[in-house]
Amino acid sequence: MRVSLAQWLELSDFDVTVYADARDALGDITSDFAGVVLTDVKMPKMDGISFTKSVLATDGDIPVILMTGHGDVPMAVEAMKSGAYDFVEKPFEPKDIVESLERAIEKRRLVIENRQLRRQISHRGSLDGRLIGNSKQMYALKEEIANIAATEVPVLISGETGTGKELVARAIHDLSDRRDEKFVAVNCAA
Repeated sequence: MRVSLAQWLELSDFDVTVYADARDALGDITSDFAGVVLTDVKMPKMDGISFTKSVLATDGDIPVILMTGHGDVPMAVEAMKSGAYDFVEKPFEPKDIVESLERAIEKRRLVIENRQLRRQISHRGSLDGRLIGNSKQMYALKEEIANIAATEVPVLISGETGTGKELVARAIHDLSDRRDEKFVAVNCAA
């Protein structure tokens, strides 16, 4: 069943990765996982409900579609309570699986896009609100600040009076992992 379903989904233009063991699949599922999960409720070594809970513990926004040949109302309720995106009973119409997968993929795409946009806004907002300018040099400075903030190296900022050295130092501090620590500006010329 697993192989024939995978072949059919590939023929329907889905990119499919098949796992014989749910534990192997869990090793490849991260919060960056861009896909969706289609799994059976009855599997060897780990049932689909437990698998769903494990997937959602990694990232609660990954759509998991459960399918079963032994479906009943209590099982469907349990599946949905465990966080399943959809519950499909066998035998199913191929178009039903395709529609469910397409909706789930679109949901996942939107979640990932939303996360990326939030990161960009929080990253940009912290610099764009402080460092004003749209020149090539200003964009290069903002990029350099972001790159430096991601490191654990000491930084010496030099320049003419009034050029914004302390502003740059504070931006580096606020973007770094040390942002919750105290910030002390030292004027070496004083």
